[in-house]
Amino acid sequence: MTATPAGTARPSPAGTAPVLETEGLSKSFGPVRALRAVDFALRPGEIHALVGENGAGKSTLIKLLTGVHRPDAGTIRFAGDEVAFYRPADAQRAGISTVYQEINLVPLLSVARNVFLGREPRTRLGLIDTAAMNRAAAELVGSLGVDVDVTADLGRLGLGVQQMVALARAMSVESRVVIMDEPTSSLESREVTTLFGVARTLRERGVGLVFVSHRLDELWELCDRVTVLRDGSHVHTGPMAGLDRVSLVATMLGREVTEVVREGATGFGDTHRQSGEPVLAVSGVDVRHRLRDVGLSVRPGEVVGLGGLLGSGRSETVKAVYGALPVRAGSVRVGGRVVRANSVRHALRAGIALLSEDRKAEGIVPDLSVRDNIALAVLPKFSRGGLVSERRIDALVDTFIDRLRIKAASPAQKVRELSGGNQQKVLMARWLCTEPKVFLLDEPTRGIDVGAKAEVQALIDDLAGHGLAVVLISSELDELVEGADRILVLHDGSVARELTGEHKTTRELLAALAGGAERTEQVDE
Repeated sequence: MTATPAGTARPSPAGTAPVLETEGLSKSFGPVRALRAVDFALRPGEIHALVGENGAGKSTLIKLLTGVHRPDAGTIRFAGDEVAFYRPADAQRAGISTVYQEINLVPLLSVARNVFLGREPRTRLGLIDTAAMNRAAAELVGSLGVDVDVTADLGRLGLGVQQMVALARAMSVESRVVIMDEPTSSLESREVTTLFGVARTLRERGVGLVFVSHRLDELWELCDRVTVLRDGSHVHTGPMAGLDRVSLVATMLGREVTEVVREGATGFGDTHRQSGEPVLAVSGVDVRHRLRDVGLSVRPGEVVGLGGLLGSGRSETVKAVYGALPVRAGSVRVGGRVVRANSVRHALRAGIALLSEDRKAEGIVPDLSVRDNIALAVLPKFSRGGLVSERRIDALVDTFIDRLRIKAASPAQKVRELSGGNQQKVLMARWLCTEPKVFLLDEPTRGIDVGAKAEVQALIDDLAGHGLAVVLISSELDELVEGADRILVLHDGSVARELTGEHKTTRELLAALAGGAERTEQVDE
C-alpha cells in the first residue's frame, strides 16, 4: 500500500492491554442482523477510527458499548473485566462517555446544566450550587475555545456550539474511554482544530478514544489505528500509517481498488443541462440579524451551491425561502408567481421542498415507521373525506424505497432503527413524494459514508437531469465545486461572491471564504 502522511497521528501502544474490548459481539433487530460476531479492541492512549458504510454496524456497536442496546451474543470487557451495561448511565459510571453526531442534550436547559446534567454540584443543604456549576462549566467550555454565556439556553445556540458543549460534558466526567460519533460534522475549521487538540490531550493522558468520521482526511490527521465494518461484520483492523485512501475506501465498499480508482471518489457527473427562465427567483430577502438583501435564482435542471463559513447565513437563506424564518423584506417567486412570505404551507404548495440540516430535530419522527415517515408530506393529497388511501401510499412508499435504495427490514420498521444515511434517504423520499419544482438541500451528505454519499450525489444529478431546480448547501468544498453549476458565497448574511466557469475551483472557493473571514475581522475591529 502507498503510505499516506499520518499528520500528528502516532503508533499506538501495541503492547498495552485493551481498555475496551469485544469478542463475538452480535445483535439483530427482528430479521435484520445488524452485527455479526464482531471483535474490537481499544487500547489506552490511542485514537481508534471506526469506519464503514451506513448500515455497516458502527452505530449498533457504539450502542452496545454504551448500554443503549444489549447484545444477543458475545462479550464486552472493560479494563479487563467482563461487563454488562443495562443502560447508558451504567456505561458512563464505569468510565465511558459518548459525543454523538446528533446532539443528545436538553435544549431548554442552560449550557452549564447540560455540562453537569445529573452530576450538579450541591450546597450543604442539598441544593444545586448554581454559581459553582456556572464557573466550572465556563472553564470547561472556555478551554475548548468557545466564548458563550453558560447561563443561556442550549437550544438557542448553533449546532457547532452545541457539539462543543457535548464534548465539554464528556471531558467533565474524566472518562477512561471517549467515543466520538461524527463529532466534526457540525463544526467549522477553527472548532475542528480545537477538538483535535482536545482529543490529542486526552490521548496523552492515557484515555482511549473511538473516532467515527466520514471525512476520511481526518482519520490520517488524528487516528492511530482503524477498524472497518461491512454489512455488520469486522473486515479489517490495522494502523493508519501505510494505508492509502483508495485501499480504505475499497475495503469499506468491498470492491477492488482498481474499480474504486476508475469510478472516482464522487458520484457527481458533468455540468447539468439548464434551460428556460429561472424556476426560483429570490430578491432582496432580509431577516432581522441574519440575512441582508439576499438574492439568487435557479433555472430548471440547475444546481446552485451555497458556500460560507458557519454562521454565514446559508441555512437561514433556504429557511427564509421555505417560509420557516420571518422575512422582513424581499420576495420569493416560483415559476414567476410570488410565494407568500413566512408560510411553509404556501411554499410547499408552490413546489418548494426543504431537506433540513438537522434530521433529528427537524426531520424524522423516530417512533414512526419508514412508511409513515415517507408518507407524512403527502397524506392530504392521498386522502378523501378524512379517509386515507393505504393502497396508493403503500405503492408510493415502495417505489421510493427501491429508487433511493433505502436499507430497511420492511416499510414497517421504525425509522430510528435505521442508520443515519438511510434516515437521510427516508427524508429525501418524503419530499420527493410531493413532486417539488425546487429542492433545497441543506447538508444532504452530512454524516453519510462514501458509498451512500455517492448514491445521494447521483440522485441529485438525476433530479437536476429531470429538470428540478436544486439549491445545495455543503461544508465539503469538493462537493460544492463538483456538484454545483454555480456557487454563491455568503458572508455575514449577504451574498459576497459568485463563482462560475473556470473560477469555480476549490482554490477560488477557499480564497472567497478566507476573504470573507478577513473582512469580518476588520469590521469587528
